[in-house]
Amino acid sequence: MAGSRHDGPDEYRIPDQSLPENRHEHRDVNVWAVYKFGIALAILCIVATALLFGLYNYFVAREGGPIARTERNDARTLPPLPRLQSTPITDLKEMRDAEDKILSGYGWVDQAHGVTRIPIDRAIDLLAQRGLPGRTNAPSPSDVTVPTDSSLGPKIQRPGGPLAGGEAK
Repeated sequence: MAGSRHDGPDEYRIPDQSLPENRHEHRDVNVWAVYKFGIALAILCIVATALLFGLYNYFVAREGGPIARTERNDARTLPPLPRLQSTPITDLKEMRDAEDKILSGYGWVDQAHGVTRIPIDRAIDLLAQRGLPGRTNAPSPSDVTVPTDSSLGPKIQRPGGPLAGGEAK
């Protein structure tokens, strides 16, 4: 092998900082290259802007000219239904107010059959006073089985598991 990579005079080595001539760079940036890049970038931006304006004018001419502001609001040019809401915040507030009115007021659900609607707070109070209805034909705890999975497939097991004993009481 010819030698290490740092043998040449132009190779990068860590300079000895104790010498004053090694405390700054001896080469500067190539200013002319930076100017050429800036000029090329400016020319490129001007050309791209000109091409975009030309493309815009081409599309406007192809479509028959710019659309007037009054034509945009014409009902004949509106998109088909369903359209986006023009005031979604107001619409949501109105919908919630209508729902709150239903939940907090009295009214008929089916007047022919005598079904009415009462405020939700009143319904909660009535339910707390009367209680919930219970099941009358509930199975006894000894008749309840618990399904489990095993490697042989699903099987039915008595409450308490396999270690609970021979018979459920």
